[in-house]
Amino acid sequence: MKLPVIKQIQQTCSVQAIETAIEVLENTSEAASLKEEELNVIGELISNLCGALEVHQLVAEGMPEKDALNNFMKKVMGSIDRN
Repeated sequence: MKLPVIKQIQQTCSVQAIETAIEVLENTSEAASLKEEELNVIGELISNLCGALEVHQLVAEGMPEKDALNNFMKKVMGSIDRN
């Protein structure tokens, strides 16, 4: 996940557009002809899009954007540390 990418998506795309992009990428990932490297790229894109959705939700709940982005990354880093 890349915070600048998540921020760009969150600032420029609607929730509906992000959800549509996730759906398209998930369906694309099921193509039998994809190589592992291509699947990794699709997975990274989906992760960034899901992050943007979560930041959208935090902002909609009243959290300032900067705090929402930081909160999200702390959550991600905390989940990585637990593994």
